[in-house]
Amino acid sequence: MSATMTAAPGRAETGDDDPRETAPPAVRASGLRLDGSRGRVYGPVDLEIAPGTVTLLTGRSGSGKTSLLLTLVGRMRPNRGSDLVVLGRRLPARAAGVQRRSAAVGIHGLDDLDEEVTVAAALREREAWLAPWYSVVRTPDDEHVARVCAGVFGRNEVPRARQLVHELDEAANLQLRLALALLSSPELVVVDDIDALHDTDGRRLVWESLRTLSERGVTVITSAASAGELSRLGWETLPGHVALPTP
Repeated sequence: MSATMTAAPGRAETGDDDPRETAPPAVRASGLRLDGSRGRVYGPVDLEIAPGTVTLLTGRSGSGKTSLLLTLVGRMRPNRGSDLVVLGRRLPARAAGVQRRSAAVGIHGLDDLDEEVTVAAALREREAWLAPWYSVVRTPDDEHVARVCAGVFGRNEVPRARQLVHELDEAANLQLRLALALLSSPELVVVDDIDALHDTDGRRLVWESLRTLSERGVTVITSAASAGELSRLGWETLPGHVALPTP
């Protein structure tokens, strides 16, 4: 069974002359699939995702959502014969280029934050990683943390520099991870298991963060167990939806 786009990707209202209307897809896949030692992980999947949009990928546990997200950002290799182009680069041949221009957030073991460090320490570590080796990266203060987080946190309270990561609620933790990921200016961001956020209001704040990113031209793909997420958003234009069958 092949998974295909079941709804047009949602985006903010833009003008008739918006270049995204005629831009090539951010993601185009045909017959995309992955098999592991225990059988099919996901696929085949056919999809086309426009730049600057938000897309929800759904599927029950075992449907391969996380593996597909990692494939789309060049972190996993699909089966031979899969046709996949991301940000104008064919995968897996040009995976390095896609990795530099994308970010994966909310994926266990990939972007986890040390719960016992401060927000400032987490930010400094990320900035030091991105800076040239000869740069001096100082520990940020509240003003610098607020500047980095402002575009993501929206109506949610921006964390303080000396606040410990474990003191953040679930939504703020994920928003901080988004803010850190955006320091590398990715064109594509994937966010795994948005429905793992138990607080409904907090999850809504994260959805608003994702919509804000798309309005800035970033292509966003997130995952959840079901499309029930969409009915609770209240957006005039809903995100696109890709439903994965369980292999």
